[in-house]
Amino acid sequence: MAALGWLTPRRRSATARSVLAGEASAEAARKSSQELEELAHEATPETAAEEPDFPVLGDDKAAAFFDLDNTVMQGAALFHFGRGLYKRKFFETRDLYRFAWQQAWFRLAGVEDPEHMQDARDSALSIVKGHRVSELMSIGEEIYDEYMAERIWPGTRALAEAHLDAGQKVWLVTAAPVEIATVIARRLGLTGALGTVAESVDGVYTGKLVGEPLHGPAKAEAVRALAAAEGLDLGRCAAYSDSHNDIPMLSLVGHPYAINPDTKLRKHARTLDWRLRDYRTGRKAAKVGIPAAAGVGAVAGGTAAAIALHRRRR
Repeated sequence: MAALGWLTPRRRSATARSVLAGEASAEAARKSSQELEELAHEATPETAAEEPDFPVLGDDKAAAFFDLDNTVMQGAALFHFGRGLYKRKFFETRDLYRFAWQQAWFRLAGVEDPEHMQDARDSALSIVKGHRVSELMSIGEEIYDEYMAERIWPGTRALAEAHLDAGQKVWLVTAAPVEIATVIARRLGLTGALGTVAESVDGVYTGKLVGEPLHGPAKAEAVRALAAAEGLDLGRCAAYSDSHNDIPMLSLVGHPYAINPDTKLRKHARTLDWRLRDYRTGRKAAKVGIPAAAGVGAVAGGTAAAIALHRRRR
C-alpha cells in the first residue's frame, strides 16, 4: 500500500519521476481492473429507457476519470484509512492527532497543502512498512464499510454510473494508495483505480514509493499512460475533480468537469467554459453546459441525498 503524498502545487512540466509514478500507477490499475471487470459482468444492468446525449452510448474509445478526495468522497481517503488503522492499533494516539489535524486543515482550507500532505505521506509509509500487501487490502475492505461508505457524494456517484451505463470504463485517479483506491473502486462498481504505488518485495511493503505520489502532473501522466494502453481517445474522455491541482489531468480530456471546486478551479473552469457541479450545499453552483449525464431524476435524487447528508453532519 502506498501512502498519501503530494507535490508542491506550482506550475511545472512532468518530471521523470512523475512519468514513472504515472506509468507504475497505470500498470497497477490495469492489473486490478481485470478482477473488477469480471465481477461486474456477473450482473447485467437493465438498459435505461432513454439514453442521454452524454456520455455517448457504446463509445468504447471514451472513459471517465474521477478524482477521489472531495470529488467522489467527503474528506481524504488516507485520513479515514488512518482512523481504521488506529482502531486496529497500528500506531499510537499522537499519530491519530496528527491525522486529525491534517484532515481538519483539509476541510477548513479546502486545498491540498503540500506540507501537511508530505507529513501524512511520510507517516503512513512508516506505519505500513513491513506489513503485507494482502493484509492492508483486507483491512481496507473493513475500513471502507466503517468510515467511507457513508461519505460518498450521491451526485458524483450518479455521474460515474451514467458512464458505466453507457458502456464506458470509469477509473478513480487519486494520490491515495492504489490498494485503498482499488477497494473503493470495486465497492462502487467502477472499473479500477489509479493511485500512488508503494514499493513491495515478496508482498511486503518496503516503506518506499515507486516514483512519486500520484498528484498534479503525475495524475495526468497516469491518465495518459492508461489511455494509451487501453486505446482510448482522450478527446472523447471525461475527467472530474474538485482541485486546481488536477488542472493538468482535466486539461487532457475533451470533457472536463469541476465538481465541488475550490476557488482556483472554479475560476479556471468558468474562464474555459468547463462544466461545474457542487454537491456540498443546497445552493446549486453556477453550471456551464450541464450534461445530460446522470439523467434529470438521478441528478435531482443525488443532489437531494447529498444535501441531506450535509445537514445531518452540521
